[in-house]
Amino acid sequence: MDDPLSRYEGLVDDYGAFRDACERPLPQVVRVNTLKASVPRTVRALDEAGIGYERVGWNDTLLELDTDKPGNTWPYVHGWLYGQEEVSTLPGLACDPEPGDRVFDPCAAPGSKTTHLAALMDDEGLLVANDSNLGRLSALRSNTERCGLTNVAVTKSDARNFSLKPFGGERFDRAVVDVPCSCEGTIRKNPDALDEWTLDHVEGVAGIQKGILNRAVEVTKPGGTVVYSTCTFAPEENEAVLDHALANHDVEVVEYDLPLETRPGVTEWEGDEFDPSVARAKRVYPHHNDTGGFFCAKLEVAG
Repeated sequence: MDDPLSRYEGLVDDYGAFRDACERPLPQVVRVNTLKASVPRTVRALDEAGIGYERVGWNDTLLELDTDKPGNTWPYVHGWLYGQEEVSTLPGLACDPEPGDRVFDPCAAPGSKTTHLAALMDDEGLLVANDSNLGRLSALRSNTERCGLTNVAVTKSDARNFSLKPFGGERFDRAVVDVPCSCEGTIRKNPDALDEWTLDHVEGVAGIQKGILNRAVEVTKPGGTVVYSTCTFAPEENEAVLDHALANHDVEVVEYDLPLETRPGVTEWEGDEFDPSVARAKRVYPHHNDTGGFFCAKLEVAG
């Protein structure tokens, strides 16, 4: 398909504004790693280094930097900052882990969600950061070390077959399932993200996503929380995956609050109807908050 985003003309309000936003470059946003430095101390460091910034109004740990290379700043090198798109922080906020929790991050590399979860946990408890790609695991290890994390166990496995045996067989309190996807929502950061887009790929990766979410639910305790997220707009990878989990597990998609303008999940798409509860998921479109595109849902495992 020459223009994959045209699929969503009937789905997105103000389609023209949506397309215009997708063509604008994404702001350079970083998250303050509060395990190493407070927000006031980090802001002073940026002032002293002459690096311009603006605060992101809805989240006081996010800053928009006036530089194309935030990784070259000394607060970043020392682990005070982590380059993280605004919407990438939503799964951690939806998960809302407590210090001391056991948390599973099955698709963790290169580490943006992992390092955010660890900060929310005050670096206490256990955070299992898994990935199947050895090269990406190297980046994950580097980022966890730079950010000073001590509660993270890095593992390598196919998340669809993840084993609890190395962790005493005990299930997790929470999981953040930020799966590999077709990345349609990243087009502002990666203008060529859709160059190789095919519907076959969307449908193929949806099968992988279902398997990963399936296993995450299985390894989460009754009464626990599972957050499912993607950076794509495709209902095949979003609501259809939730619908599959609802049909195969005793889980519920629950309401939750996010500090951004969102739209509800869709309950039908191209002839397919989904469980009505998928409307409780959140769709984030670029033209509403000047962000990337995102999808995020919160599920509770029956207890």
